[in-house]
Amino acid sequence: MVQYPVSLWARAIRAFSFTASVTPVLLGTALAFYQTGTVNLLLMFAALIGGLCLHAGTNLISDYFDYKRGVDQEASFGSSRVLVEKMMQPKDVLTGGFIAFGIATLIGVYLLSVRGWPIVAFGLAGIFGGYFYTAGPVRYKYHALGEFLVFALMGPLMVWGGHFVQVGTIQWLPLLVSAPVGILVAAILFANNLRDIEDDNAAGFHTQASLLGRKRARILYGAMLWGAYLILIGLILFRFAPIWAL
Repeated sequence: MVQYPVSLWARAIRAFSFTASVTPVLLGTALAFYQTGTVNLLLMFAALIGGLCLHAGTNLISDYFDYKRGVDQEASFGSSRVLVEKMMQPKDVLTGGFIAFGIATLIGVYLLSVRGWPIVAFGLAGIFGGYFYTAGPVRYKYHALGEFLVFALMGPLMVWGGHFVQVGTIQWLPLLVSAPVGILVAAILFANNLRDIEDDNAAGFHTQASLLGRKRARILYGAMLWGAYLILIGLILFRFAPIWAL
């Protein structure tokens, strides 16, 4: 494996996007603090690093398979472009993705020893969901399922995970609280797909945006943004979340 500068790896993993995985874990932690008044910082940081590794691994593996299938071209915007611009070798990007998943697995083993078997479900969902985002035989990104899975993984899964490592029990409240952040993260992907409709159609695969068409996709995008905040307001009005959640 070729040695690359840290700055190049940061570009490859798209570190700028990591707020999308940090936010739900911290939200789950904040909910646990709201309920119990305490936070285990070691478990919080373990959950954060595990979530970041899953996110990084997914980005690397997505870049690899998009490049191999010809989805990412010279004029494309949706990737880190380290492969399109020949800055890294494809096999090294794929290896980096597996290493990131491996680190997440090791963290999961530690959390398993502390919190028990539910951690296995969270970890497997994250790894399989991230890998099969673009990898066969599932490749749900190419079948207009990307937004649904991103909502599930970056909303309920990570919020539930961040909450569970703090309280040690599975509760239903994190599912409700996770809805706004999950919708907003899915909206980021939807906006990218809206931008890339022509490229995706040329590559021969479908997204929600390409199936809807640009006009209707813009309407749905606006509805997602408004819907996320309306749900949050509803959670506050019904006292499922505090006013400072705004």
